[in-house]
Amino acid sequence: MNPPSQPDTPTASYTERNAAYWQRNLAICVFGSFTTLAGLSMLLPFLPLYVKQLGVESESAVIQWSGVAFSATFLGTAVTAPIWGHLADRFGRKPMLIRAALGMVIVTSLIGIAHNVYQLVALRLMTGLIGGYASASTVMIGTQAPRDRAGWALGVLSTGALAGNLTGPLVGGLLPPLLGIRGTFFACAGMISITALLTIFGLRENFDPARDGKRRTAAAASGGVPKAHAGIIAAILFTGMMVLLANMSIEPIITVYIGQLGVDSAHLTRVAGVVMASSALGSILTAAKLGALADRVGSWRVIVGCLIATAAVMVPQAFVTEWWQLAVLRVLMGMTLAGLLPAIGKLARNAVDERSTGKLLGYLQSAQFSGQVIGPVIGGQVAVIFGLPAVFFMTAALLVLCSLLAHRARTVSARLAHQPA
Repeated sequence: MNPPSQPDTPTASYTERNAAYWQRNLAICVFGSFTTLAGLSMLLPFLPLYVKQLGVESESAVIQWSGVAFSATFLGTAVTAPIWGHLADRFGRKPMLIRAALGMVIVTSLIGIAHNVYQLVALRLMTGLIGGYASASTVMIGTQAPRDRAGWALGVLSTGALAGNLTGPLVGGLLPPLLGIRGTFFACAGMISITALLTIFGLRENFDPARDGKRRTAAAASGGVPKAHAGIIAAILFTGMMVLLANMSIEPIITVYIGQLGVDSAHLTRVAGVVMASSALGSILTAAKLGALADRVGSWRVIVGCLIATAAVMVPQAFVTEWWQLAVLRVLMGMTLAGLLPAIGKLARNAVDERSTGKLLGYLQSAQFSGQVIGPVIGGQVAVIFGLPAVFFMTAALLVLCSLLAHRARTVSARLAHQPA
């Protein structure tokens, strides 16, 4: 049983006043993260077809515009996540979730009636700028869940997001033949409308602007992060970026890599889809368990262990001779990567004053989406210069470097924890 909330206690923290709501809110946020991320990834299988339908003719232009349209959402989210996190600290977490859900319903519907590729790109960018339901969910659950269960809660939330990323392309491959491409966007908007209704009428939050929306001290008002902790914050953000950088470094060119393994061109896209989904499948299997492990043994230990394990699984991917070997290794990679996001989120939640948590978690989301943008760029350049196998070696080296940084941050964090206040 959860302890009762304490809305009338002047000294009660935000977490204590929402103790009776966090599990219910977690369930709604998991569903919302699933539906919104499924909607974002749903267009992957038919995006080039839609770009052609909007008047782009040459194959090279179709590829170029498809890439721009797909990445525009992540760029928008990376830019605005810290802003929404800051507003969540000032005005509450629930309004940010309502904004994200309603914004996605409107923009997804508008994508279904786009007249040209420029409107498509602009609307995809707008999706990132005003959407971000999963990011806002991380802020809410990261601040409402009890400290000793935050890792588990963020792991469960991560599972919902990963399941959405895994399911979206599958749905996107099935619905267009039934509803048409434009009809698929309207169906997606309808699905997210359910999330919006659950968020408006089902989500509960006890937010007091007089206490939760103001800084406790002048020092907190000047930034919310003690100077002594700046290195730890940097390590948290860098590690968050590396999670998606590691996963995305090979994704855009994985079809080419699989083609070099002898897969017939008639089956190439289907096999590539299976391999791409493998890492998400692995993460779904272990995210909640590794989040709970972070609650028991400490987040830094889980982060260092997962970074080293991911690097170890990354290297053999350069030597595979069959596509199924690559798929198995990507499942294992997903299982090791899964422990990073909940552990990092738990660290971010504890690193600053409660009134600054949303802002820092917003920066963390921005760092993660930056990794999703930077990863393909670095991977593509390394592949062109040194060959495709070199991408795996490069990513493994970055992960090892990040593990050394995380180990150093763990040492500093332990030393600061034993200093007198």
